[in-house]
Order: sequence, then C-alpha cells, then structure tokens
Amino acid sequence: MSRSRLAAADSGYFHLPGISAGSGLLVGSQGDIDLASDWGGGHVASADGMRFTVPVRSIHSRPNRKHPSTGRRATWLNVVSDRVMGLGGIVMPGTLRDSLGILDAMFNLDGPVRPEIVITDTGSYSDLIFGLFAICGYQFSPRIADISDARLWRFGLDKDYGPLQPVSRQRVQVERIRQNWEDMLRVAGSLQTGKVRAYDLLRMMTSGDRMTGLGDAFAHYGRIFKTLHLLQFIDSEAYRRMIGVQLNIGEGRHALGRRIFFGRLGELRHGYRDGMEDQLGALGMAMNAVVWWNTLYMDAAVKELEAGGLTISQEIRSRLSPLVHEHINFHGRYPIVRSHGDGALRALRDPNATEE
Repeated sequence: MSRSRLAAADSGYFHLPGISAGSGLLVGSQGDIDLASDWGGGHVASADGMRFTVPVRSIHSRPNRKHPSTGRRATWLNVVSDRVMGLGGIVMPGTLRDSLGILDAMFNLDGPVRPEIVITDTGSYSDLIFGLFAICGYQFSPRIADISDARLWRFGLDKDYGPLQPVSRQRVQVERIRQNWEDMLRVAGSLQTGKVRAYDLLRMMTSGDRMTGLGDAFAHYGRIFKTLHLLQFIDSEAYRRMIGVQLNIGEGRHALGRRIFFGRLGELRHGYRDGMEDQLGALGMAMNAVVWWNTLYMDAAVKELEAGGLTISQEIRSRLSPLVHEHINFHGRYPIVRSHGDGALRALRDPNATEE
C-alpha cells in the first residue's frame, strides 16, 4: 500500500467508532462458530478495569494514592462476555472505583448481543448501583468477599421469614420508592438514550456518606435485588461457580492484553481521551482477533477429532480456552502469506507427525 493510502486508512478508520465497528464484527462472527456456544450464550458479561501508566501530562489521569511512586494512571474499564470476547470499554481517570463507570461501559458496547447478567468483583457494588442496574434491565451479580457482613432486607417487620428471621432485620422503605418512581424512570430513560452519564448521576446523588432523596430511593430499590442476589449466591453452587468462572475469564483476557501491549511498555502516551480510547480500542480489537482466530481453529480441531471417532463431551469443550497464546508471535516480523483458498482453513498440524 502506498503512503497516501495508509494515511487515508489511518485517518478514516483508525479511530474509536471505526475500531468499535470492526471489533463488533469479530464478536458477531465468533457467535456463528459452533464451539463458542459451549462457552455461553453471550448473555453473561463481566466488567473489570486495567490500569495503565500515563507518563504525559493529561487531565484524564490521576495519581495512585496507595502507590504514589507509580505515577499518574488511567483505567480502562472493559466488558467481557462469557464467550471471552471483549464487548467494549471506557477510559476513566486514575484508579476510581469501577462502580462509577460500569453502567456507562454497558451502554457503549460493540457486540450485537446485549448481556443480561453483569458480574463484577467485590469493590464495585453498592445498594445504589444495584438499583440503577435493576431499573435499566440488568441483573447485577457482584462477587461478595465477606458475605457474613452483608445485610438482608425485607418488606415488613411483622412478617415471619422462618430461618431467615434473625438475619433480616432491615426494612425496605417502599414509600420512598413510590414517591420518586417517576423521577427514577426518567433517570433510566436518560441513561438509555445517553443524555446523561451514570458517572455524573452517581456523583450527583451521593455526597460523602449522605444521599439525596432520589439516591436514597434508588438505594432502597436496589436493596430488593441485592437481597435476591445474596440469597441466590448462598443457595446455588452453580450461581457462585458462574460468577467465579466469568471473573477468571476477565483476568485471563487482561493477561493476554499485557502480552499484546508491548509497544509502549504498558503506557498510554496520549494526553487526550480520544487518543487513549483509540489506543485501548486497538488493544481490545487485537485481543478479539486472537480470541476469534483461536475459536475458529479450535472448533475445526474438535470437529476433526470427532470425525476420527473421538468423542469430546460438552463439559470438555466448555473448558477449552481461546486465550492461549503460546503459538502467537508478539515480536519481530509478521509475514502475511495466504496458503489456502478463500473460505478454507489452513491444514491442521498433526501432533503425531515428526518435526522436520
């Protein structure tokens, strides 16, 4: 390609909308591969943040109070589906709590499938977050580190809840929810249409340890769904396993991202948000390309083994991970040689063949 054509491609496509569109095509294409359905239906997602050092001056970075020697940082809060594909992400300054931006990330997804269950770690939840997720149509399912300190809420103190009676002593104030219900619906509509950011709403409804009347109504609304989540978390081993597996998927993608992000040694060298988003969007698309390629060829390998008479159960297929990257060359030259026709895959390596 000529220099002018490369420059035109760079200015015309190498920006966040173009990268997001390309990444969304990879997400949709992976959903058509049979093996991906063994990992999930795309309706479960997790959100977690990766921290990056920002060595240039920027209003979109903050110092780390716990580790001031590490310099100023920014957080890439990204969403990962149960099919191990990245669905998008947003840039947040410093090391703020992920809960302040999770909803904003959920409303800026690249993939065609909208998740129904959102999983996070312990530091990302509060009663207010539960309420906002619930009114926007999501099931919020954080992992609770110390569940013994969690509270269970009830509607009436005069009711008998059997064995849960001693641990459920707080009452949900339904009157406050009813009084603010119309405003709560307006908030949900504003979030869905992108008229306001969830980050700004959370800061507006909370001031230190105190909440506004609307924030208090959302908190009481969220306590209903937090109690349901806690009861399901205690009762269902499959539910707890789903949360743990999804969080491990997110950590695995972060490990792959650190291997791919070698050009700038894990640093964001853009002072403006647009440049940071372009750089991190390209990282997310590269990870999705790796996951898509691995899914495609792992599916072909499974089908070839089954055609040879080997039975591979659904349990075994569900434990295969498309995050393996020992076979990927992260450094040096990248020769692009097509040795097969359009629509065909390369011949799979025979593990029993001798190496030349």
